[in-house]
Amino acid sequence: MSRLQRRGPGSVQYHLEIPDTARVSWPVMELRTLRYFVAVAEELHFGRAAARLHMTQPPLSRAVKGLEADLGAVLLDRSASGVTLTPAGAALLDEARTLLERVERARVRVAFAAGAGSLTVGMMSDQADAGARRLAAAYRRRHPGVEVRVRETGLADPACGLRAGLVDVALTRGPFDQRGLTVRELRADPVGAVLRTDDPLAGRELLELADLAGRRWFRFPPGTDPLWQAYWHGGEPREGPVVRAVQECLQAVRWNGTVGLAPLGHAPPEGLALVPLAGMAPNPVVVAWPEGDANPLVAAFVRIAVAAYRG
Repeated sequence: MSRLQRRGPGSVQYHLEIPDTARVSWPVMELRTLRYFVAVAEELHFGRAAARLHMTQPPLSRAVKGLEADLGAVLLDRSASGVTLTPAGAALLDEARTLLERVERARVRVAFAAGAGSLTVGMMSDQADAGARRLAAAYRRRHPGVEVRVRETGLADPACGLRAGLVDVALTRGPFDQRGLTVRELRADPVGAVLRTDDPLAGRELLELADLAGRRWFRFPPGTDPLWQAYWHGGEPREGPVVRAVQECLQAVRWNGTVGLAPLGHAPPEGLALVPLAGMAPNPVVVAWPEGDANPLVAAFVRIAVAAYRG
């Protein structure tokens, strides 16, 4: 028989109770430690796992070593290039994921019973991709009683209403000012230049930013996050029409011959071309929420989003 026990803020422990007649000792594993292990097992790298958990690497390494000592088994084979799972580690990963999902469902059910039965999700209008579809289907299967309200935002607000308190969590793209927010990268997409198909550069297999020098670009409204604006302008000041939505960007290219950037995974409409662009960092798809927010509906959304975008 298993049971959950809370011991102070943020410290939940999982006890596997075995009848006294069995006279078997079983270690007490904190859920936090299991989350640490799952992050390392999924990233297969302590540095990436530490960044994902928003912590430094030494305490993460100590926690996993402590878990191995408690279990009396080596869970990870460590090397300079990263880590690999041992058979014991693979077995624990399956069990840990199952346990954490059970805890997640329990927290969501409690929140729902307490009256928190809805979640407002902010999204950029370009988020109808395979990852987002998998996320919607998985969240619905896991938490059918939660009403999810989607609030689409334009290109001027990459935080999708988080800073204004209009949404609980955002599925969006970076980069943007992350102060006061917790941001988790789900995927990174290469980008390309959006051009008319009759543009002299549209037939090229690869472009450099220098190839687009002197061209008019679409721009975002005044007050747009500077990090966001700089990225989509290729790091340079640009001149051109102001746009607020994806469709306005495409129309600016179609009607005015302006250029701009877009993720390569987005098939351009007829009459437009998307040419891969060298020298640009891939564009991150992220999930973001207010820093310190303990809403279990948000935590469930984030966990399911990570799995959905992992494919």
